[in-house]
Amino acid sequence: MRMNPMGTGPSGRAGARLVKWVVIALVAIVALFVFLPFAVVPNGHRGVRLTFGSASDEVLTEGLHWRTPLMQTVYKMPVLIERSETESEAASRDLQRVRTQVVLNYHVDPKQVVRVYRTIGEFDNIEPRIIDPTVQEAMKAVTALFTAEELVTKRPEVSDRIRFAVNNRLQRHGIIVDEFAITNFKFSESFDAAIEAKTVAEQQKLKAERDLARIQVEAEQKVAEARGLAESQKLNAEAQAVALQAQRAAVTPELIELRRVEAQLEAIKRWDGHLPTVSGGATPLLNLDAETLQRGRTP
Repeated sequence: MRMNPMGTGPSGRAGARLVKWVVIALVAIVALFVFLPFAVVPNGHRGVRLTFGSASDEVLTEGLHWRTPLMQTVYKMPVLIERSETESEAASRDLQRVRTQVVLNYHVDPKQVVRVYRTIGEFDNIEPRIIDPTVQEAMKAVTALFTAEELVTKRPEVSDRIRFAVNNRLQRHGIIVDEFAITNFKFSESFDAAIEAKTVAEQQKLKAERDLARIQVEAEQKVAEARGLAESQKLNAEAQAVALQAQRAAVTPELIELRRVEAQLEAIKRWDGHLPTVSGGATPLLNLDAETLQRGRTP
């Protein structure tokens, strides 16, 4: 039996038809993308319609837009917030070398997308051409206004000044600054050592001042206690003097006479009825009659 040449049988003709349809589908897909009269601008973007490379004045918003096949294309410019990090080395007012690191959040003004494309080009050109030089120039200009120590102690003011300068320059190019932050100030090793030594000295000074204040307070407390004790002793002495004066004032002639009579009565109680015998001299006189003496002896 004679065999048919390859591709001339039923299976060969089916394969040829399959290849033909695949080629037609590919050509249709390519033609669809080439001659498609529509362009889609995704979220977070704005479109710039280019006619043979020339940008039109209209800003295409998000969504579906008409374009002329083969003549027009649409460039999609991102308008979302982007992050840029820039480092710069500059000299402070006291001629200290300072390396500054800045983080910037920005976005392209959606209303000025066409102007940004015409002056800067595609989005990838914005950071190296505009943002980095602007930030570096602003940092050098502002850093020169402060000493190295002030860059640390007045950091919020330094940051505000740099942000103001950067914002003004970028706005002229259609770029808006959302956030600005100085993430790091780096000085020379010798300056860092000097700052550390000054900080230690200030801490020691504060400690000495606190110790002196504590000693003064303790001394004042002791003086107050001594004054209180002296005042208490003075009051006690005055009270004793007043009591003594009161006792002295209470000794009247009547009290003296009363004490004399009491002494005489005590002597009478102790007398045994005999006069004392003395040789020479006068006999003591008790100035009492016999009746009184008798009554004194009578129990």
